[in-house]
Amino acid sequence: MQPDKQIAFVTDLNKCIGCQTCTVACKKMWTSGDGQDFEYWMNVETHPGKGYPKDWQKKGGGFKDGKLQIGLLPTLEDYGIPFQFDYTGRLFEGKPGPVTPSPEAKWGPNWDEDTGAGMYPNTYYFYLPRMCNHCTDPACLTACPSVAIYKRKEDGIVVVNQDLCSGQLECVKACPYGAIFFNPTTKVAEKCIGCFPMLEKGKAPICVGSCVGRARFVGYLDDMNSAVGKLIHKWKVALPLHSEFGTQPNEYFIPPVSPYKESKEGEITSERRIPDSLLKEMFGPRAIEVLDIIEMEREKRRKGQRSELMDLLIAHTNREMISI
Repeated sequence: MQPDKQIAFVTDLNKCIGCQTCTVACKKMWTSGDGQDFEYWMNVETHPGKGYPKDWQKKGGGFKDGKLQIGLLPTLEDYGIPFQFDYTGRLFEGKPGPVTPSPEAKWGPNWDEDTGAGMYPNTYYFYLPRMCNHCTDPACLTACPSVAIYKRKEDGIVVVNQDLCSGQLECVKACPYGAIFFNPTTKVAEKCIGCFPMLEKGKAPICVGSCVGRARFVGYLDDMNSAVGKLIHKWKVALPLHSEFGTQPNEYFIPPVSPYKESKEGEITSERRIPDSLLKEMFGPRAIEVLDIIEMEREKRRKGQRSELMDLLIAHTNREMISI
């Protein structure tokens, strides 16, 4: 069943400051229950990096030539084994020694946060906030043997009917973005629900509303009067992540514009710090064209000229960013 409308998200990676406010807000609201310690439905990764779950870009899934691909199942270690600190013992019971995580921490969400690449003075990294893409053609839905996953008719949000879920983990293996989880306590699949209870009240999802950098936009894909519609369809500067996975994701990103490299002689070159190859790999062949468009529109503003694109991206009020 096709939804009446499709919700879509756009994140301007030039404005994300990696503060993890969206991550914490989502965690507090949706995944603080039993068996959910390792689940982050919203998370800000540093790239280039391994991401969350670890190496999700290499685990497979999605579609190839229209055929479902079953990928590798992430392990608990790939998410990061939840650990605790014995604050009570150290602070109130007099246990000697430093307070260390137990069990020993070897990996976790954002383990490689702020870890860059390249050689000084041309080092680089950027932040990538990720959630469920609420895909037009979700691999998790196709893979589910229990017909427990569906798209809401009202807004296209992908939801798991946990009463029908039989816990076979096929959806987890099929999602190429690592955005669906299996709760070992409840024995059912869980995932981002797009904050649909808030959408139904005309409010922005918690990740959008809490964004300190005001980098996130939300609206309906066919609403050409919204910032989302204009950024995706009119200006064509918002691109899907790994469109080759074949799921038609509805979370879009404006690629990061990086400074230009400095030569050994200290001269500014014509090559950007973030490699074109990395951006093309993640956001597709148009990524560099988008960077050129953004730089051109920025130059207009420097010259005192009007730029609709810059006005959209600056978004002086929250109302301009949220169209629901």
